[in-house]
Amino acid sequence: MSEYVLRTKKLTKRYKSDYALTQVDLTIKKGDIYGFIGQNGAGKSTLLRIVMGLAKPSDGEVELFGNSDDKGLVEARKRMGAIVETPALFLHMTAEQNLEVCRLQRGIPGSECIQRTLTLVGLGNTGRKKVKNFSLGMKQRLGLAIALLGDPEFLILDEPTNGLDPMGIVELRDLLKKLNREKGMTVFISSHILAELHQLATTYGIIHNGQLLEQLSATELNNHLQKFLLIKVNEVEKAVTVLERELGTTNFVVMQDGTIKLFGFLNETGKISKLLIEHGILLEQLTPISDDLESYFTRLVGGGHV
Repeated sequence: MSEYVLRTKKLTKRYKSDYALTQVDLTIKKGDIYGFIGQNGAGKSTLLRIVMGLAKPSDGEVELFGNSDDKGLVEARKRMGAIVETPALFLHMTAEQNLEVCRLQRGIPGSECIQRTLTLVGLGNTGRKKVKNFSLGMKQRLGLAIALLGDPEFLILDEPTNGLDPMGIVELRDLLKKLNREKGMTVFISSHILAELHQLATTYGIIHNGQLLEQLSATELNNHLQKFLLIKVNEVEKAVTVLERELGTTNFVVMQDGTIKLFGFLNETGKISKLLIEHGILLEQLTPISDDLESYFTRLVGGGHV
């Protein structure tokens, strides 16, 4: 049995002369929570659609659960659940009726899974309320319920936090962690909210202009994140002069809000505090900080934003 739930090999998607994907080699192991990161138009949704069988590649190969032939892929996709782009819902039906239609379409035996799944995503008490009267967040939860119906082994989520309030985002994060921990569910998640991904993912893939720039584990990412001292003072220019003259360093950045990021002196907070105070500078903050996922992404793609 393959240790990989998903592998793509030189996966390419071309539209006339434009490339949405260029020779992407992506690997997701069983039990991963894989955070997929990229700007709009980078190729995220294109890749997800190909994996789901909603689009065909121009070249390359998709392998799911060790299967890469057409028949094997059809069978492997029965072990998956997904929200790709906007969930397809029957607006004139209730949440329960929507799940019943999906259950019958997929041939899932027994209807007891419906209420259990609705309760799991926080929609257990919607009763006879029609989906057309749901909020955007409730519709997103219903889409997640559809994806989870039948207990898939591999869950694909494209921007699943759209429409969720901050509490809903936290609840989704906790739910995905629980499914991963208790059921061993592998999750492939694309999201613009990198702070959330950073608290959730065990592995990351960064795509830019259709090319997979990097894959790395959460441990590898944390090792790459820049660590610095965040310094806030009343006289920024004077403090910068002291750092240059007394510490012999220019390895710092003055931010737009006037705070200073000083790199390379994480274990010398006492020395720096003493220097600044001795030169009559009021020290308001001196805190060791680590960069976040968004900062790392921005450096890697050259200043772009997700």
